[in-house]
Amino acid sequence: MSIESETRPKRADGSRSRLIQPANGPSLQEINSTVRTPPAHAGFWRTLAAYSGPGALVAVGYMDPGNWVTSIGGGSQFGYLLLSVILISSLTAMLLQYMAAKLGIVTGMDLAQATRAHTGRKTGFVLWIVTELAIMATDVAEVIGAAIALHLLFGMPLVVGVILTVLDVFLLLLLLQIGFRKIEAIVVTLILTIMVVFIYEVVIAQPDLPQVFAGFVPKADILKPEQLTLALGIVGATVMPHNLYLHSAIVQSRDYAREDDVEKRRAVRFATWDSNIQLSAAFIINCLLLLLGAALFFGVESDLGTFGALYDALKDSSLAGAVASPVLSTLFAVALLASGQNSTITGTLTGQVVMEGFIKMRMPLWARRVITRTIAVIPVIICTVMYGGDEQALDNLLVNSQVFLCIALPVSMVPLVWFTSSKKIMGSFANPRWAVVLGWLATGVLTVLNIKLIFETVGDMFGA
Repeated sequence: MSIESETRPKRADGSRSRLIQPANGPSLQEINSTVRTPPAHAGFWRTLAAYSGPGALVAVGYMDPGNWVTSIGGGSQFGYLLLSVILISSLTAMLLQYMAAKLGIVTGMDLAQATRAHTGRKTGFVLWIVTELAIMATDVAEVIGAAIALHLLFGMPLVVGVILTVLDVFLLLLLLQIGFRKIEAIVVTLILTIMVVFIYEVVIAQPDLPQVFAGFVPKADILKPEQLTLALGIVGATVMPHNLYLHSAIVQSRDYAREDDVEKRRAVRFATWDSNIQLSAAFIINCLLLLLGAALFFGVESDLGTFGALYDALKDSSLAGAVASPVLSTLFAVALLASGQNSTITGTLTGQVVMEGFIKMRMPLWARRVITRTIAVIPVIICTVMYGGDEQALDNLLVNSQVFLCIALPVSMVPLVWFTSSKKIMGSFANPRWAVVLGWLATGVLTVLNIKLIFETVGDMFGA
């Protein structure tokens, strides 16, 4: 079934209704309950295959260009120090996505719908604005990544590349016609492609394995101002707030029995397997990105703070050593382009979820894509023009967008942990005590670190 297979209702005169319509139905009703699942007696692997897919769409957000610039930058600047941040972020993401999937399956509401149901109209509107800004921050990363990749591969001016990213709406329209299950398969294929590219590049780079393992142990140096800013950027790029809304919606695409607790437990179990497998792949890719930056460029006296500089360095034997080659740099740029485009459908679906859930309005997905991508392109074009096409300025904008995602994250985490820990809302599916403790601990620590980052940033701005 195509995501937009339903037709819009007609008015009395037979004409199509207006672009924006009220939304009071199930989450993402175009795909809700459209993917068949096997009977209860089916084997583990057959059932897992049926439930696999939503985790891949969620995992896409954990390996977009925002992750690239923060992870590679973290490796080139601080060696293997921030590997522990990627590990903690990934484990936190697995916990939160488990909660998000469980919320959607058990209550039949996505996170936005559940939040609106337990808050007022005005609060729902404010939360919608914050979440839309987070989605746009994600879009900024995709725009910059795609534009830079086009520039590296084809020599295209950055402004032209930025404008061309608006046209990816046509890619979205094409994907919408082939059905949700096939979209999931395409995304999985692209994830595996990106992973293979970076496994190849890291194997060639030969990282220091003892230091790699040591990097997974947290160290106090992470709390220093420069390291903390990049660490929070990694957290924001890894534990992305919009993915919590997305996952709670798309897990409902499976046709499990909505009123049967046994069926719901089965759905929660396999949705969790799917999510953890895909997020493990995202964890590996993010580690590979940091390893690549650390193995090749840590301690190198050269400015490697941009994608372009990294692209050039990968084919420069004086920087990357004997492994340098044009093939290595071209693979890097191709994977960057695939990474940005891979997030097209997920960002659009999330925008629809939060609009329907928070303010009970909906519009066609293609219209959502045009609007959000156009808004995201504006600051990128302004930045590009103001700085004369300087890629460093774009990369700084990209890092700042990821830090904003981290600041916006508690707005999504607090209601998610609250709802899924409530026996009144979840019944016997409420979080066990260990999940409650870890959920609130992660929310509290992240909020404190965000406040610290805000005060330090403001202090730097005013010369304090």
